[in-house]
Amino acid sequence: MVKKRQKSATRKTSPKAPALGGLRKQIDAVDKQIQALIAERACLAQQVAVAKGEGVPATGYYRPEREAEVLRGVVARNQGPLTDEEMVRLFREIMSACLAQEQPLKVGYLGPEGTFSQSAVYKHFGHSVRALPLGMIDEVFHEVESGAADFGVVPIENSTEGTINHTLDMFLTSPLKICGEVEMRIRQHLLGNVTGLDKVVRVSAHPQSLAQCRAWLREYLPGVELLPASSNAEGARRARDEAGTAAIAGDAAAEVYGLQKLVTDIEDRPDNTTRFLVIGRELLAGSGCDKTSLLLSTQDTDDAGALQKLLAPLAEHQVNMSRIESRPSHRRKWHYVFFIDIDGHAEEKKVALALAGLQKRAQLFRVLGSYPKAVI
Repeated sequence: MVKKRQKSATRKTSPKAPALGGLRKQIDAVDKQIQALIAERACLAQQVAVAKGEGVPATGYYRPEREAEVLRGVVARNQGPLTDEEMVRLFREIMSACLAQEQPLKVGYLGPEGTFSQSAVYKHFGHSVRALPLGMIDEVFHEVESGAADFGVVPIENSTEGTINHTLDMFLTSPLKICGEVEMRIRQHLLGNVTGLDKVVRVSAHPQSLAQCRAWLREYLPGVELLPASSNAEGARRARDEAGTAAIAGDAAAEVYGLQKLVTDIEDRPDNTTRFLVIGRELLAGSGCDKTSLLLSTQDTDDAGALQKLLAPLAEHQVNMSRIESRPSHRRKWHYVFFIDIDGHAEEKKVALALAGLQKRAQLFRVLGSYPKAVI
């Protein structure tokens, strides 16, 4: 009988795991380096303030176009493992803290606390600003116009429900300029202090949020009363104070008003995003990747092809138009103005030539702002 030779098993040795204590020492050493570099950056920011001299307002230290350049550099250098969004958020907070050493910016937003507008403020300016909650979009404009706020943040459009017309209409009479934009992925949650969906009698939220969750509400809460509120935060306050009331709002409102997340992410579209505008009192220099917003009206709305003729200089100079909206001019019935976004800064050669052509053809022509495109 021939015995089969048994193959000797080869034992694979796994690489030796690093010692936990050694890793912690390395982390401590890196933390010290990071802290020292942040302190060095803050000292350089102080020197910038000295170079600008005394009596400079907070808006004199804050340059949105410069911040956009810095953050684009952060994205370009990022090789992981943190995402671009996480890296941008970290650098935004560092810049916000450095800027606040001199004088914190005052930023008005559509309040109260816990709204998506407040989250947009912190995303764009960092948490070292003074965020001022205001009751209406009109108030945000008025506070910035009067100088009580340095900047304002107002919603302009949602990817699901379209334009916020009230914001557009404010530009018809306001002298303010657009200084930036913020894009926020909007995650809507059903919030409340009830034990289950069967205990929900009514749902309160801003009309935009109710519309963004229309299909979900129809499927899972049919017949429940829907109560429009002035803001999602107001709906959250009602959910906190009223038995049987639930709210639709985001994470910030859940935290501020002490509500449970009954169901998360109930928005009908997974890419639900709201765009906000940053409004201020000055036009900005170019950042290298900009957008320009215009307010126009045609010479004669009864002329066939009037709008096409008005916009012809954009095609002539190869300037891309990314958005157009029409609104009543409030001057006479059936007369409209057009809000237009184009790529590029007003001072870029081809954009400047296109704007000159538009101005010659338009009855009303205003540059509402040239500002950096949203970085993330």
